[in-house]
Amino acid sequence: MSEAMTSRPALWAGRIASAIVVAVLVADGAVQLFAPAQIAGLLRETGFAMQLTRVLGPIALVSAFLYAFPPSAALGAILVTGYLGGAVCAHVRIGEWGSPPEVISLFLGVMTWGGLYARVLRIRTILPFIR
Repeated sequence: MSEAMTSRPALWAGRIASAIVVAVLVADGAVQLFAPAQIAGLLRETGFAMQLTRVLGPIALVSAFLYAFPPSAALGAILVTGYLGGAVCAHVRIGEWGSPPEVISLFLGVMTWGGLYARVLRIRTILPFIR
């Protein structure tokens, strides 16, 4: 129903942007849960303990699922934004302004809301741009 008043190009752009966000979060969550040794260096650099992968992995996966599932997409977008904001904060804290992980996290956050905005009419009515 919320997609009924969305143009086809905007709808598909939103779906593609959202799918990219979900794919990145699922990959991130899976690595944290099943191959944390691959990101051990990054965790050390940002000051996180290896044991946190058991917490951060499920958070990424649950956030991705909620964002991908249309009835809970807005809640998922809020959780994704919080998760990515934590990643940005970690890099700012260690003085990595403009680092690739920070820029990617910012870009994914924009894609999260841009994708939702493009594909869900109710989001556009709640967050209208001034014309």
